[in-house]
Amino acid sequence: MELATYPLNQRRDAWAWRLLATGASFVLFGLGGLLLRVLILPLLACLPGDAIARRRRARAAISRAFHLHVQFMYRTRVLDFAIDGAERLGRPGQLVVANHPSLIDVVFLASQIRDANCVVKQSLFDNPCTRGPVRTAQYIGNDGSMGMLERAAGVLREGQCLIVFPEGTRTVPGQPPQFHRGAAAIALRGARTVTPVFITVDPPTLTKGQPWYRIPDRRFRVRLRVGADIDPALFSAAAPPPIASRQLNDHLHQLFHRELAAS
Repeated sequence: MELATYPLNQRRDAWAWRLLATGASFVLFGLGGLLLRVLILPLLACLPGDAIARRRRARAAISRAFHLHVQFMYRTRVLDFAIDGAERLGRPGQLVVANHPSLIDVVFLASQIRDANCVVKQSLFDNPCTRGPVRTAQYIGNDGSMGMLERAAGVLREGQCLIVFPEGTRTVPGQPPQFHRGAAAIALRGARTVTPVFITVDPPTLTKGQPWYRIPDRRFRVRLRVGADIDPALFSAAAPPPIASRQLNDHLHQLFHRELAAS
């Protein structure tokens, strides 16, 4: 069995318990998504209010569910975490740009923002555990089209807060993040401010291509650090859109490389 590839002398910090708790976390995540879809979100939709009020209630419910999920993982000793600067997240027209080292990054980020939109994988709209919440919250599916970029910029112009992972997928372990230019294009089209969030996971786990049961030999620590705001107007005023987009993307690239290397 693949689990037997772990040397026994490396299994410490309640390894067996953490394995069980990690499995329970995945099960609870799926059950929570179904519960939101079939019970909580339909009940919230029955409350008075317009479409915007219903959307805000749905996002608040998802944020709360993510908060509870983080607490479950923390209290069962799957992980430790630290979040620095969360009070600066969730502002109108704010584009939150984060690197993507693990599967649970969006859980941590959305748990800190009560009313956040998010660019998510298109496949989540077809997954039975996630399609209800992502549709009701009106998240944006990343289909790679120009229409997606315009929809994302449009929600920022409306005053929504938007979370984007410019890599488009999880970071390849051992390599620095590689940003696509889409986040920069969205920022220049509609963001009032761009706020970077630097995420580290030590030791690395839940990375791209890694099965859930290949847990680290000790409890891992997740840290989110909110960086200084970036004014996209400084880039759009200095160059035509294609050049400004490349310059902003390069700036983000270098910023994340520098800050993550120093973490």
